[in-house]
Amino acid sequence: CPASYCLPFPPSKVRATHPDCSVVLYFQEQEAECLEIIRRESQTPVLPGLPGQQGCLTEWDGVSCWSAVPVGQSRAVTCPDILHVFKKSKALIQRNCTELGWSFPSPPYYNACELEAIGSNNDTEAKASYFVTMKVLYTCGYSTSLAALFLAIGIFSCFRKLHCTRNSIHIHFFTSFILRGAAVFIKDAVLFSDESIDHCTMSTVNCKAAIAFFQYSVLANFYWLLVEGMYLQTLLLLTFTSDKRYIWWYILIGWGVPMLTVCVWVVTRLQYDNHGCWDDYTSLYWWVIKAPILLAIFVNFLIFLNVTRMLAQKIRSPDISKNYKQQYMRLTKSTLLLIPLFGVHYVVFALFPEHIGVDARLYFELVLGSYQGFLVALLYCFLNGEVQAEIKRNWGKWQSSMESNVFNLATQDFTA
Repeated sequence: CPASYCLPFPPSKVRATHPDCSVVLYFQEQEAECLEIIRRESQTPVLPGLPGQQGCLTEWDGVSCWSAVPVGQSRAVTCPDILHVFKKSKALIQRNCTELGWSFPSPPYYNACELEAIGSNNDTEAKASYFVTMKVLYTCGYSTSLAALFLAIGIFSCFRKLHCTRNSIHIHFFTSFILRGAAVFIKDAVLFSDESIDHCTMSTVNCKAAIAFFQYSVLANFYWLLVEGMYLQTLLLLTFTSDKRYIWWYILIGWGVPMLTVCVWVVTRLQYDNHGCWDDYTSLYWWVIKAPILLAIFVNFLIFLNVTRMLAQKIRSPDISKNYKQQYMRLTKSTLLLIPLFGVHYVVFALFPEHIGVDARLYFELVLGSYQGFLVALLYCFLNGEVQAEIKRNWGKWQSSMESNVFNLATQDFTA
């Protein structure tokens, strides 16, 4: 899978490593168990449980494990129980033990275990082209977002009049988007830069570290969106209270909660499910990451409703001047737009299994999601009236300074 966010089609009885490698893992586990039986049999001179008899030893044929039987007897197995690969079949595959060894499976696997329709070569090529196109789109999206976010942080940092708690929170929010974009590129570089790597058995420290960093950046992104909503609600509730006293609580929530969550997830995976590259979404331990994200979205939705209610009350209040009403509208319009925009599709997809709506999920998470950073920079910075006014003021001062310098130089040349 060439994309940075892949979705599984898991078998019913195994844990996944890489999402697309569940089938490979199933056969690896079956082969390992069979080879262990073969190893034990090789240490005994006769068939286990069949002293004094000749027969066929246990054999792994690449699909099933055939237990040892005496000559003249047979063994039957069912088709491998793998969802989305083999159609459910009650047919039995049989092999006889002859003096020459095991006979060929009858009926053959390809007749007894009918494969699910997986499409033609043209379909495969079209799907590969689809993933390549999607990767180009989200690479452009994240690149655009990173450039816009760095520019926005530079604007907030350079102009002294823009230094305030609100813009400090915006800078942290922008930084979480930068980390998320960087994490996607790092994840792609580690997982998919070398096509010769066997992703089904990939379990390196670099790979797990890249996935852990990616999960942290996603969590931080959602929790700084939560902080934006909390800050907006605090401004509306505590109009005359200094907001600087809350900044460290916001930082603790935005960066600390994701760090604690990811640490718990890493320790849990190391202790109980240290398989593959930790990029599977079928493991129960994925809920250590998923549940806090859903919690942040749910709380933000409640804030969205509450802020909408308070804003309606303040705008209708006759005691509020027109300037204050405009200020409330300016403070709320960006956050009220972003809260549902960021959370609704995630909640919708969270209600369904991971293999449902794969194309739509990939499109939302990768293509549209890659432009969220650009949208945030646009709403909070480039379209911000306060920022535009400060840029115009400084641009005017710079032009006046340049004109003054040119006049002084001309005057000096004239007097000389």
